[in-house]
Amino acid sequence: MTETMKIAGTMKAMKSIKKIETIDIVGLGALGVMYADFFTKKLGKDKVRVLADKGRAERYRRETITFNGEACDFNYCDAAQESRPSQLLLFAVKYGALNAAMEECAHLVDENTILISVLNGIRSEDDLAERFGAGKVVHCIAQKMAALKEGQVAVCTNKGELAIGVMNGDREECKDAVQDFFERTGFAYSCPGDMRHAMWGKLLCNVGVNQTVSLYAGTYRTVQKDGEARDMMLEAMREVVRVANAEGVDLSEEDVRQWVGVIDSLSPDGEPSMRQDCKAGRATEVALFAGTICTLGKKHGIPTPVNDRFLKEIH
Repeated sequence: MTETMKIAGTMKAMKSIKKIETIDIVGLGALGVMYADFFTKKLGKDKVRVLADKGRAERYRRETITFNGEACDFNYCDAAQESRPSQLLLFAVKYGALNAAMEECAHLVDENTILISVLNGIRSEDDLAERFGAGKVVHCIAQKMAALKEGQVAVCTNKGELAIGVMNGDREECKDAVQDFFERTGFAYSCPGDMRHAMWGKLLCNVGVNQTVSLYAGTYRTVQKDGEARDMMLEAMREVVRVANAEGVDLSEEDVRQWVGVIDSLSPDGEPSMRQDCKAGRATEVALFAGTICTLGKKHGIPTPVNDRFLKEIH
């Protein structure tokens, strides 16, 4: 195929997907606030809907959320009362709330809607695909950010990026449309060559650092220094490597080293999202992290003692 034919094919594919001009966001944790703030400032309030149920939308309007010390002026919408179909629908809820969020917004998904999830783990895209169809889903990893939210106060010291891609023969034009939207808005993103490998790599990181810091009730400093906690984090990551290999994903010790490098670069006083959930008394994502690895370990006959401990002791 000539380069001219490739370009023509790409342009033809792009014509089947409308140019993204608006974005809808479901979930106002640290990431949801960060993305709502960015796109509201770039596009204007009328082109960014923060969708929720009626009660939550009303509460959002009553209570002032701040992002990095600045009051947020978002377009809070009762999803049930909205009729304009979503062009780009971004889910930023916790995994336990994903099913409810999908149903709240189901009537806003049409043939042109593209779905992305910034949830941790490797399950949410499958859930979105099962509910709405795989052709609407662009796989996504939220990475390299440092953000937290306590009450109505959200703080971010590093906004990171979204890594996007498609798998299993899904429609490349959806990814191209999201990439075009991010380019036009100046939003930080990357496009890994092997999206499945990238998603398992982020899971490796979450399994190691989120759960170890939570078990030790510490901060990133807890695992940045040599000692028992760091050793536990490393072994948890290596359990992910062994399970991933059994699943046909080519993770290796090099992936462990790369992600440890990312972790070591974080602010020592910062905390992963699971530690924040533990402190706030919220349900954690331990089932999404250790639960996934333990289940797949049993499937393949691979011992996962560190993740077994996480699953037992983190609540």
